[in-house]
Amino acid sequence: MKPWKGDSRQIVRKSPEQLALMRRGGMLLREVFHLLESRLRPGVRDTDLDRIARETMQKMGAKPAFLGYRGFPASVCISINEEVVHGVPRGRVLKEGDIVGIDIGLVYKEFITDASTTYAVGAVSPAAQRLMDVTREALFLGIDQMRPGHRVGDISAAIQQHAEENGYSVVRDYTGHGIGRTMHEAPECPNFVTRGGGRGKRLEPGVVIAIEPMVNAGGSETRLLKDNWTVVTADGSLSAHYEHTVAVTEDGPYILTL
Repeated sequence: MKPWKGDSRQIVRKSPEQLALMRRGGMLLREVFHLLESRLRPGVRDTDLDRIARETMQKMGAKPAFLGYRGFPASVCISINEEVVHGVPRGRVLKEGDIVGIDIGLVYKEFITDASTTYAVGAVSPAAQRLMDVTREALFLGIDQMRPGHRVGDISAAIQQHAEENGYSVVRDYTGHGIGRTMHEAPECPNFVTRGGGRGKRLEPGVVIAIEPMVNAGGSETRLLKDNWTVVTADGSLSAHYEHTVAVTEDGPYILTL
């Protein structure tokens, strides 16, 4: 949510039983996404999507992880066009050609899963579609680095390289993060590296990270709106955001929210 400070400074490795709970939470979270996707069309208000998500989680026996977290006023982050992350639903009507990042956290039996997808509202421009495609590809290239013996910097390098090779920039003000009983655990997982790959914490089985590339069509700089939550690109360019909660296992990455 806010620039990463961490609720927990220690990396907390999850047991197989805890991963099973997070996997169940991830499956419920994906059901929420499927429902919102079916309602996503021109003319829909962002507050309606927020309400649907909240009510659906409550019916599932889960609850929104974002509502009230550090004072966040909604259940879902909805970021439109030049908005990067943490968009606050405020009654805006979605229009044909918008791209909309929907970011949801769900609490199930004390464990949190977190995911985001950027959607096209109706027909979007080829430039917007390409930005979304490249950002999603960067996410899965980062996920592929979630293997024992690799380091967090390998995830960062894979994301940054793919985005920049395609002419885009990665946001540096906000990052991915460990996740579990609290929203932001160690390790911090940036979408960029400053000294090459292979840096950062070593990955071991049981480590769980919310990997979330935020990729801009223009420059990497961002600014915060007056609501003190919604982050936009400084130059007004489009931005896309994709995220999965992923565990390291002996066999490689295990996507808990797929």
